[in-house]
Amino acid sequence: MTLSVFRTLYARLAIGLFLLLLVVGGLFTFLSLASVREYSAAVNQQLNRDLALNLVSDRNLVTDGKLNRDALKQLFKLYMTINPSIEIYLLDTDGDILSYSADPNRIKRNRVSLEPIKTLLESPELYPLPGDDPRSHDRRKVFSVTPVPSADEPSGYLYVVLRGEEYDLAENMVHSNRLLQMGAGALAVSLFVGLLAGLVFFRLLTRRLSRLTGQVESFEREMSPETTAVVAGKGDDIDYLAARFDQMAQRIVAQLDLLKQKDTQRRQLVAQVSHDLRTPLASVQGYIEALRMKQETLGADERARFLDVALAESHRLGRLVEELFELAALDAREKQPKAEPFVMAELLHDVVQKHQPEAERAGVALSIVSVAPLRVLADIAMTERVLDNLISNAISHSPTASEVTLSVTERDGGAEITVADAGPGIAEKDLEHVFEPFYQAADASRSGHVGLGLAIAQRMVSLQQGRLCVRNDNGAVFNVWLPLAGASSVSAGKNP
Repeated sequence: MTLSVFRTLYARLAIGLFLLLLVVGGLFTFLSLASVREYSAAVNQQLNRDLALNLVSDRNLVTDGKLNRDALKQLFKLYMTINPSIEIYLLDTDGDILSYSADPNRIKRNRVSLEPIKTLLESPELYPLPGDDPRSHDRRKVFSVTPVPSADEPSGYLYVVLRGEEYDLAENMVHSNRLLQMGAGALAVSLFVGLLAGLVFFRLLTRRLSRLTGQVESFEREMSPETTAVVAGKGDDIDYLAARFDQMAQRIVAQLDLLKQKDTQRRQLVAQVSHDLRTPLASVQGYIEALRMKQETLGADERARFLDVALAESHRLGRLVEELFELAALDAREKQPKAEPFVMAELLHDVVQKHQPEAERAGVALSIVSVAPLRVLADIAMTERVLDNLISNAISHSPTASEVTLSVTERDGGAEITVADAGPGIAEKDLEHVFEPFYQAADASRSGHVGLGLAIAQRMVSLQQGRLCVRNDNGAVFNVWLPLAGASSVSAGKNP
C-alpha cells in the first residue's frame, strides 16, 4: 500500500505550521491593534495634557477669581465647530456635570468619577489614564483636566474628553480600516514567508524519513507483490513504518520457526535417508560378497537367485535416489508444472489400463464407477504421476478379491478424482502424517516403499493449485482436487 501524501509526516507538519502561524498571526494582529490604540491614547493624552489649563488661560474663562460663564459658553460653541474631536465639560467638586459642549441627547451620565481626575492632577506623568465618558455608562477615555477658577480655590473642574464621539466615528471609518488592511497585509506576508521557510525546513528534516518509507514500500512490493497487506487505521510515515516493522518482525519470527522446523525435518530426513539407503546397499553388498566367497560351491540356480536379489535391491536403491532428487526439486520449486487443458476422464482410463496387469496379479479389481466429462487445467505428466502413486498404493493395500474404485466428479468449481480401496484404512494417529516424507505407519508392511510417494504426490498437486487429502471410509479414500480449465483457481488455495 502506498502511503497517501496527505497522511505523511511532512504534510501534517505543514498543516500544523499553517494553523499555528494563522493563530499566532491573528493573535499578533489583535494585540497590535490593541497596542496601537493604547499607544495612540497615551500620545494623545501626553500631547494634550495641559489643554484644559490652556483653554482657561487663553479664553479668559476666569475673571477676578471667578469662572466667566459667558466665555465658557462661547468656548463650547467654538470648539464644537472647529475641533469636534474633543468634548468639554464643567464639573463641580463632586463630579456632577454642570455644563458641556456635547449634544444633550447623547449624554448618558450626570456625573463622572473624581478618582482618575485627582490622580492625573497629582501625577501628570501617569498616562494613559482614562476617565469616565459622559456619553456612555461604561466607556472610559483619556482626558485633560484643570481646576477652576484656580488650583488653590477650586469650585469645579474643566474636564476635556480628548477622543470624543466624533473622533471615534472618524477613527472607525478611516483609521481602523487602514489598520486592519495593514494588519491583514502584514499577516499574509508573515504567513507566506513563515510557511515557506517552515516547509523548506520540514522537508529537509523529513526527507530521510520519506526516503526510508519509500524503500520499505518498494521492498514490500518486491518481496510479496500479490500478498502485500494494507496497513489498517490512520497515521503518518512513523505509524506506517511501525506497522510495517511489526509485520516484518512477525514474518521474521515465523520464518525462524519455519527454519527450526525445516532443520528438524532435515535432520530426520538425513537419518531416514541414511537408514533407507543403508538397507538395500547392505543387501546388495552382502549378496555380492556371498557370491565372491562361495562362487566355487554355489550352484547355478543359487548364484542366479543371489544375483536376482542383488539386482532387485539395486533397483530399489535407484528408485529411492530418484525419488529423493525429485522431492528435493519439488521442494525447491525447480520443477514447475506446465498447465494445459485436458479431459480428466481420458487420462484416468489410460492410467487404469496401465495398472490393470498389476491389479490382476494382486487379485484386485480395478474399476471406474463414475466419470464426469470435465476439462481440467493441470500438468498431464504430474497428474499421471499422482494417479500412478495413488492407484499403486491402493492396490498394494487392498486384500485379495477386493475392489479399488475410481471416480471423477465436479466439486467446488473443480474436478475431484477419488481413489478408494477396501483395505484396513489408515490409523487415525497416522492420517495427519501420511504426506510427510519417509513417514511409515507402525503396521505398514509394504515392500519396496519408503514413504516418499505420497509426499511427492502432495507437492505435485499443490504446485498445480490443487489439493490432496485422505480419509477413512471402509478403507483409505484419497481425493485429488484440480481446477477446471477456464475457471478461477482462487478456491484452490485451501490446501489441507
